[in-house]
Amino acid sequence: MIISDREKLLHLIFTEKIVKSDAIILLEGDGYTRVQAAIALFRQGFAPYILFSGGVTNYSYGSYPFSDILPLLKEGGVPDSAILHEAHSQHTKQQAIEVVKLAVKNNWRKLILVATPHHQLRAYLTFLSEVLKSPGNKILINATSHDAEWYDENEWGIRFDLLNQEFDRIEKYTANGDLATIDEALRYHRWKVKQD
Repeated sequence: MIISDREKLLHLIFTEKIVKSDAIILLEGDGYTRVQAAIALFRQGFAPYILFSGGVTNYSYGSYPFSDILPLLKEGGVPDSAILHEAHSQHTKQQAIEVVKLAVKNNWRKLILVATPHHQLRAYLTFLSEVLKSPGNKILINATSHDAEWYDENEWGIRFDLLNQEFDRIEKYTANGDLATIDEALRYHRWKVKQD
């Protein structure tokens, strides 16, 4: 059996070692399922900030606003001084653009990207596309939240069933030039593991 490059990349993403970084990027979406993973990373000392990225309120799509997420972060022991909000983005591409701008402005080099399993590959390829255009050799680290259940029924769909949509979007957005390619991601991964 031959394993595809996409399968190899997925394996690398889901087994990535988390290292001390400059910020934890908590992507809006999938309800509350990503929040506890970000809190756990913060409490383990992996980064001094949690940056919540997103400015959408659409409960039926799983996009819960910052005002709903903030109390959970505080209850989880994250102080106000460690909580940041990027409120401009309306979708993953804009999240990547805005977060990378903030990383450049704040001289952040390492970013931990928190998404849920069905979304992690597209999020990573989207952010990587922006990272590759930015100065400073930024390092993206995947931290998939495993609090999400694959077969839970919710208003925005069963995550397992959403996988096909995600792969369709990856093909479409890659063709549009909005995502890094699988080849670029594999080359980037080889580069970044040599950086520490």
